[in-house]
Amino acid sequence: MTYQELEIDAPNPVLSWAGHDLAQAETKMAKNVASLPFVFKHVALMPDVHLGKGALVGSVIATQDAIIPAAIGVDIGCGMTAIQTPFKGEKLDGKLKKIRLDLEAQIPVGFEENKEISKDVTNWQGWQDFSELHKGVRGLENKATKQLGSLGGGNHFIEVCIDTENKVWLMLHSGSRNVGNKLAQCHIDTAKDLAKLADLSLPDRDLAYFVAGTPEFAAYWRDLQWAQNYARTNRDVMMARFMRVIEQHLNGGKKMKPLLSINCHHNYAEKEVHFGEEVYVTRKGAVRAREEDYGIIPGSMGTKSYIVKGKGNAHSFCSCSHGAGRIMSRAMAKNTYTLDDLIAQTKGVECRKDTELLDEIPAAYKSIDKVMENQSDLVEVVATLKQVVCIKG
Repeated sequence: MTYQELEIDAPNPVLSWAGHDLAQAETKMAKNVASLPFVFKHVALMPDVHLGKGALVGSVIATQDAIIPAAIGVDIGCGMTAIQTPFKGEKLDGKLKKIRLDLEAQIPVGFEENKEISKDVTNWQGWQDFSELHKGVRGLENKATKQLGSLGGGNHFIEVCIDTENKVWLMLHSGSRNVGNKLAQCHIDTAKDLAKLADLSLPDRDLAYFVAGTPEFAAYWRDLQWAQNYARTNRDVMMARFMRVIEQHLNGGKKMKPLLSINCHHNYAEKEVHFGEEVYVTRKGAVRAREEDYGIIPGSMGTKSYIVKGKGNAHSFCSCSHGAGRIMSRAMAKNTYTLDDLIAQTKGVECRKDTELLDEIPAAYKSIDKVMENQSDLVEVVATLKQVVCIKG
């Protein structure tokens, strides 16, 4: 499909790839963003769009001379990494549970952190700039060091998948952990304080922004880039450990060479050129999809995921969806479904099956097939994956 323009009364249009009418609260959120004076051209909504804080998750917002810290959110640099291995699916036979247990022993999940610090963590160049970050995180260097190479909670995950060609893939989803969250909160609070001081009339307090050329903008942009780099490195460190575990089980401990490697953010901002002008592009739950860009679009823990290549669609600011998108809040999912439902919906997947995971039940998410159908003009499918091991944060 292609986009439809929402019927809203706002200075800037909103183009939606959702393929359905938005709910009233979602429409209001889209209108709020489209009403901001510094929005460039239009707001683009991806097929997995749903309610967020300030701006919809699944929003692509291009801006001139301003940036909205709450639109990027608190998990700065959250994203995906995946590698295609040279191994065939049969190699996994009888090994799934042991692989899961070994991965859980190697990669801390939830609130856990690394007990020992590895060389690839201490050698990261980003530590040189830690003292320059917002004073609100100055005491967190030790914690940030221990968390580099850890998954976190919520919808973050580690998966072993098999594609339709019977190739084994390794995939994981994570962000900038506690330090990214704290940095975001510090700057969001500053933006709100500035808006209050300036008596700004905002449609939503969470749309408080920084103006380019100010010290506050410069400080946020510096910290944002640092946290995005931390998030990317976090995924790299985990993937290196993931590969070692798989090499032990499938390759006699010998190193393997990935056939394809992808690492992409889906919660971030960058300077880019669109429609001939340099702008700031915020992707809140969206992946960059320029021509030839590889991206990762996961479904839920019981459905398919997709490796894609971008088509460079200008109207989407060269973007695509970041997943299936929730249709149900975490609380609602826990109140609606039972452990038996979770067991049935994750049949054939080696994962924990307990009530703590009910909020991540596949039925709490949109149909990934429908999401993919609605963005056929944004990406082409390179590989279709199905998980056989899933570890949730």
